[in-house]
Formats: sequence, C-alpha cells, structure tokens
Amino acid sequence: MTDSAATGLAVLSTLLVIAPLVAIFVYLVFKGGSSLSWAFFTQIPKPEGELGGGMANGIVGSCVLLAISSSIGIPIGIGGGIYLAEFGRGTRLANTVRFTADVLNGLPSIVMGMAIYSLLVYRQKHFSAFSGGVALGIMMIPTVCRTTEEMLLMVPNAVREAALALGVSNWRSVLSITVKTASPGIITGCMLAFARVAGETAPLIFTALGNSNWSINPNEAISALPLQIYYYALSPYDDLHRLAWAGALVLIILIVLAVSLVRYVASRGVLKGAS
Repeated sequence: MTDSAATGLAVLSTLLVIAPLVAIFVYLVFKGGSSLSWAFFTQIPKPEGELGGGMANGIVGSCVLLAISSSIGIPIGIGGGIYLAEFGRGTRLANTVRFTADVLNGLPSIVMGMAIYSLLVYRQKHFSAFSGGVALGIMMIPTVCRTTEEMLLMVPNAVREAALALGVSNWRSVLSITVKTASPGIITGCMLAFARVAGETAPLIFTALGNSNWSINPNEAISALPLQIYYYALSPYDDLHRLAWAGALVLIILIVLAVSLVRYVASRGVLKGAS
C-alpha cells in the first residue's frame, strides 16, 4: 500500500507539472489557431487598422537574436561551469563567480535591458539586434554556468583518475572525457536557458526596439515575436489581438521544436560516442 501510494503521488505530481503547459497550449490553439495562415509566415505586418499581414519579420528576427545570444551565452556559461567544477574548487575567485551567477540568475529582465541600454544603445546612439542579443546572452550565462557545474560534479572522480592514470593531460581529460560524460545534462541546461530568453520582451524593448520591416542587420533595430506580441496586445484592433494570440502559439511551437531537435541530435551523438 505504501508503494502504491508513493507511485500514485509521483504520477499525480507529474500530471500537475504537465497540466499548466497543456492548458496554455490548448488555450493558445483555441484563441490563435484560426489566425494562422500562409500569409502569417510570409508577410510583414500591415499598418494598424488594415486587415491581413503576418509576423514573418518577427520570426526571422527572433532567430537572429537567439543566434547572437546563444553564441555569447552558451560558450561563456559552459566555460564558467568548467572552471567552477574542475579548476577553481574552493578558491575565492570561484566563490565570487558562483555568487555572481546566482545574483544574475535572479535579476529582473527589465533591469538587464536597462543596463545594456546604458552600456551599448546609449553609446551607439541607436537600437540594434546586437544589443538585444547581448542582453539575452548575458541572461543565459548564469543558467548554463550553474547547470554545467552541477552536471560536471556528478561525474565520478574515478573517471578523472582513470584518464590521468593513462597519461592524459588534465585539460584534455576535462574536455574529452568529463565534459562528454556530462554532455546530456549540460545540453539540458543550455536548452533551459534558450527557452527562457526566447520569450523575453522587456530587455528587447530597451535594446532591439522592434521593426515593422524586414531586417537581419545586427547593427539595426530588429523585430522579434515577443515584441510584436506585446505591441499587438496593446493595440485597440481585434485583428491585431488575434495575430498576437497566433504569434504566442507559434513562439511556443518554435521553442518546443528547437529544444526537441537539439536534444534528439545530442542524444544521437552521445549514443554513437558511447558505442
């Protein structure tokens, strides 16, 4: 009876975790599914009050911003996690880095946007996709860093000792053996950080600003799905409200597809490496 009760509670907890996501997804399909069309994915927004248009520039802009942020946040975060777990144990610098990462992880996103506005946008005298990517990239670093550290600490010390006993240098052992062993958990941390920043709006208001036209230039203001959803939600027009619901649905689908694809490719790579 105790075993059955524990199993039942575990299943119930799982359902409670999944239920909000399913409820949100179903509600988005109900509100925004009817607004999805070929024009939504191929056209840019039309002037307010005019029916039609789409969010193609927002989809492309989100891809550009996420590419910039991932190229900044993932390498730095993984590098910081490797240092904390493998080279800086017990040092004052490691404790400082760990404390800074924890503080950054709890920093409101709007504060990050204001900081990057002061450091980049104000000095450059214009909004840009690069500034938005930097803001999102910095937000990714603490999650990736702390996850990488925890995953590396879970690797048994016997693995490290065996590599060193075979004459492998320390840095080579870390990169080729320890990191590879912990790669599934590290990839999960990267995907959590990616999913978190993919829907951020506040930092982009201060950095990327938005653009109603096509733009992939990192040095220019750029559109993004969260920004367009935000602006459309504030609009008094019902047609733009429907597009906002459709944009939210597409944003969630794109995040789920991206995370699933990366996890699939990574798992295939890990399995091949193990074999």
